[in-house]
Amino acid sequence: MRKILNCIVILLMSFSAIAEHHGAENADIQAAKIAFEDAYGTNDVEKYFSFYADDAKVYFGGAARGEVAPYQKMWTALMAAGGGVELNKLTDLQIDVVPSGDVAVVTSFIDNRRREPDGTRVTAKAFQTDVWRKTDGKWKIISLHYSEFSAQE
Repeated sequence: MRKILNCIVILLMSFSAIAEHHGAENADIQAAKIAFEDAYGTNDVEKYFSFYADDAKVYFGGAARGEVAPYQKMWTALMAAGGGVELNKLTDLQIDVVPSGDVAVVTSFIDNRRREPDGTRVTAKAFQTDVWRKTDGKWKIISLHYSEFSAQE
């Protein structure tokens, strides 16, 4: 009986160690996600794009899936022309780290307001899903899907 109890205690201790490990991974990816969204919300183009892997794929609403380089070029030009983000508020942030601890799926709702170069303001509500991969100790986005929806939805 003592051997069985010892086995149960060892098993429970190992589950605790796994949970602690993923707790640290969740904290790391949450910090990366918040820093990423803060960089976007403060129009820090260089920092914002530093969170993307070079081969990341991006999908914005009805547009075709795209590469990061053309998106970065477009966003840099938009900023230079006087456009930018005025509000970028996350809600319902959900993080799921895979058991290996090196890939995470992060979802959230976003309230966004941006200024176009001509001065008009666009307000949007959106759902965003990011897939992050940890490489060389750093979390990078490998896929981002952003879809706006109407306030009635």
